[in-house]
Amino acid sequence: MRTAEMTTAGLLALFSLYLMWISGAPPAWNPSAPRFANIGMIEGEGPGSGFWPFWLSLVMFMCCLWIGWNGWRRKSGPSRQEGPFLDAHSWRTVILVGGGVVGFWGLIYVLGFYGAIFVFMTYYMLVIGRHSLGLTLAIATALPVVSFFFFDVAMRIVLPKGYLEPLFIPLYAVFL
Repeated sequence: MRTAEMTTAGLLALFSLYLMWISGAPPAWNPSAPRFANIGMIEGEGPGSGFWPFWLSLVMFMCCLWIGWNGWRRKSGPSRQEGPFLDAHSWRTVILVGGGVVGFWGLIYVLGFYGAIFVFMTYYMLVIGRHSLGLTLAIATALPVVSFFFFDVAMRIVLPKGYLEPLFIPLYAVFL
């Protein structure tokens, strides 16, 4: 288990560094801007285009270092265990969750981001979480609605809509 914990922390740390690097890339509309000029607050505008990805990746990187440090010192539970990395139940869970995520990615191109969120949350809560249908539908409906108002309306970040795009045209007329 210790090897798995340290390997996972290391891979996620490298992924965090990669995300920090690409977050600092100059925006496409201004390629002459210096790298990492967009990770801070821009006066009169707010956060730059790489602000949130960069700083969240930095927090993820620091968490990976902390996990690695605790694993190296054998302070965490998994670092003191000698069992296999994944037992049969864990492999089943990884396949179910991983398959759901792959399905979610594929559905983004068909149903758009918001439709894919609804389908993924419904699958995840019913199949993996075994929650009630009422709670599942409430959360699976609320999450895309809140995401739409956060990304499209508040942040003005247009996410892919897929074949559901015509359903959003009246919302654009009201909110944008």
